[in-house]
Amino acid sequence: MLKRTRTRQRRRLMAEINVVPYIDVMLVLLVIFMVTAPLITQGVKVALPQERAGGIPSPTTESVVITVDEFGDYYIDVGEDKNAPASEQILLERIGVVLEYKPGTPILVRADHRVDYGRVIRAMVIAQAAGAPEIGLVTVPPERRER
Repeated sequence: MLKRTRTRQRRRLMAEINVVPYIDVMLVLLVIFMVTAPLITQGVKVALPQERAGGIPSPTTESVVITVDEFGDYYIDVGEDKNAPASEQILLERIGVVLEYKPGTPILVRADHRVDYGRVIRAMVIAQAAGAPEIGLVTVPPERRER
């Protein structure tokens, strides 16, 4: 009897990892994030203070102050009837006129602490639509608050 000898060929183990598919996945994710990141960023452009709130001591006569009372009514310290509530259209027109004659005029928003936050944001959006490059918020230091 003849005995067959079978020669087994052993495959050599591969000690490398194929990283090409992982690189493809990472590049696809990178492209997705690059496309969606600018779309997510929305809102009103506001210049935030870089240091502790020292700010300006009080609004100057050259600035325009939009006041939002506790009922959500707007008041503007420019033009006639400063003590009468102003509509959004009046705010837009008056701020536009001021910025047309003095483009660098600061626009400040002062709001009652009980007012709906959306009304404050709406005032800032109106000022921005009128052409205000920066909008500030007027606050009262804690030691001067009324109790």
